[in-house]
Amino acid sequence: MNVFNSVFNPSRVEGSMPVSGGGVSEDNKFSYGYSSLRGKRASMEDFHDTKISMIDGTMVGLFGVFDGHGGSRAADYVKQNLFKNLLEHPQFVSDTKLAIAETYKQTDQEYLKAENNQHRDAGSTASTAVLVGDRLLVANVGDSRAVICIAGKAIALSTDHKPNRTDERQRIEDAGGVVMWSGTWRVGGVLAVSRAFGDRLLKKYVVAEPEIQEETINSEVEFLLLASDGLWDVVSNQDAVTMVQNVQDAEEAAKRLTEEAYKKGSADNITCVVIRFHHSP
Repeated sequence: MNVFNSVFNPSRVEGSMPVSGGGVSEDNKFSYGYSSLRGKRASMEDFHDTKISMIDGTMVGLFGVFDGHGGSRAADYVKQNLFKNLLEHPQFVSDTKLAIAETYKQTDQEYLKAENNQHRDAGSTASTAVLVGDRLLVANVGDSRAVICIAGKAIALSTDHKPNRTDERQRIEDAGGVVMWSGTWRVGGVLAVSRAFGDRLLKKYVVAEPEIQEETINSEVEFLLLASDGLWDVVSNQDAVTMVQNVQDAEEAAKRLTEEAYKKGSADNITCVVIRFHHSP
């Protein structure tokens, strides 16, 4: 980490002190908060992004958590480019789901082209949430996770891409790859996630094709939580939701989650983004 990044990049943080922040949409229909800390790792490979903008008269929110492996380059690249590419997609408003799928693929291809040195082989997960009016689209690659709270109940909106997931193992083996046990299940005995950005040397098997789920934001939907596996390794979906259900300030909720994961012994970087929905009485 150079001095410029350590001072000016809020996604790169040290030790057990989280960097946090938040905001609220102009129409006051949702607010968000984030919290990120390096934790017990020697380096920080988690990144996050939050954007709110008005497009064609519709309030749009974009939120993402990106967990790097093999270095921070891929996660940093995805943070800098994924949402920029998505907002520039000609069908972003008319066919948001298609735009998300194509943008994930485009961003992965552009990253691989930019990082064409074979000796550099970083990768990154992505868990993203796109709000277009009352439509919520969650896309996921890897083992960062999205969980929504509906009337107090935690509902996962993504399923971790682990190599031993039956359909993922089949896809990898159909492509000529192998899934092996090496401390945990790994693609080729190397990588513990089965989908990711980057990972050039395993690209035939480790794709950046997202699984996308859509929800309508109605009065029962309380908040959405995006987090890297630094949280999920030590906190269950329901426990995470229950812990912050009554914390109305989204930034405070995100901080509480990262701090709890650190206290519970998470050995990874920890990043959480909370999006809380405000319903008129």
